[in-house]
Amino acid sequence: MLDFDTIAIVDWSAASKPRMGKDSIWLGTQAGACTNLPTRALAEDALADLIARHLAAGKRVLIGADFAFGYPKGFAAALTGRAEALAVWDWLARHIEDAPDNRNNRFHVAARMNRAFPGLGPFWFRPSALDLPELPLKGRARQGHGMAEFRAADAAARGAQSVFKLGGAGAVGSQVLTGLPVLWRLRARFAPHVAVWPFEDIRTAPVVLAEVFPSLLAAQVAQAGGAVKDAVQVRLLAQALWRLQGAGLLAAVFDAPDCAREEGWILGLGFEGALAQAAS
Repeated sequence: MLDFDTIAIVDWSAASKPRMGKDSIWLGTQAGACTNLPTRALAEDALADLIARHLAAGKRVLIGADFAFGYPKGFAAALTGRAEALAVWDWLARHIEDAPDNRNNRFHVAARMNRAFPGLGPFWFRPSALDLPELPLKGRARQGHGMAEFRAADAAARGAQSVFKLGGAGAVGSQVLTGLPVLWRLRARFAPHVAVWPFEDIRTAPVVLAEVFPSLLAAQVAQAGGAVKDAVQVRLLAQALWRLQGAGLLAAVFDAPDCAREEGWILGLGFEGALAQAAS
């Protein structure tokens, strides 16, 4: 069974200082509730509270996080020696330092990861003041690292960017680096009640974590309007998934190709029409 009592969507931010409003962290549910969280530490606390309340009440919750859950094929094995996305989660949780005020070492960690690959790359972008020669400022400076630029999911999702791009317009790479350690800690804290899709069996798990991409509903979000796009899209996506569940269609949305076992997959990718109709 894949029925949930709550569907929550979190829009992430890799900001290096507390931030509210646009490009900050928003947590929304199908009930329309939406919370703006200025730091990742507060977001982790909010997610932990959400999970704890559902477990205490014997209820199920689906948490969709707006950042990639994996990297292109071959990345995990090169970095960790294991061709498993969750091995990367573990590695990042041990190396990313993220202070309560959002100060973090993500660029230094990206430079360290680049040293695990030949040539230069695959990660790129850094503040120009940082002296990190292993982390090129421009993507075109990379060479010989051997990694595909996009996961299969990113290649299929219109508007998705490379997980290796850490900054600049539309970049998502820094959100991945700062988001995965949070999910790893939540998974460990509430074990064995948390399962990560599509890497683990989610059929009976009280808490399911899944990757989402609210831009699958870009047209509906634009039509809905609102002062802060991030707040609108977490609410709309949560409600769309909830309506698919009510129509008995949610289980189909959890289908994913074989490559997803290593790379991850976007929940709802391939079902954009059904999601759009549900969001309307």
